Amino acid sequence: MLKLVFTVAVLVVIYFIFFKKKKPKVGKNEQSTEDMVECSKCGVYTSIEEAYISSGKYYCSKECLRLK
Repeated sequence: MLKLVFTVAVLVVIYFIFFKKKKPKVGKNEQSTEDMVECSKCGVYTSIEEAYISSGKYYCSKECLRLK
C-alpha cells in the first residue's frame, strides 16, 4: 500500500514539473509587450499600431505627419 501511495505522489510531482502549463498572470501593473516607435518629428514614442507611416518614417499624429 505504501508503494502505491509513493508511486502516485511521484507521478503527481512529475506531472506538475513537466506537463502543467502556467497561466500568464494578467494584472493592472503588468507591462505591455507592445512595440513602440519614435516619432520622426517630435520624438514622442507611440505604439506601432497607432503610428502613421510616410516614406519609411513613423509619426505619432497627423499633425506631425503634416509638418514633416
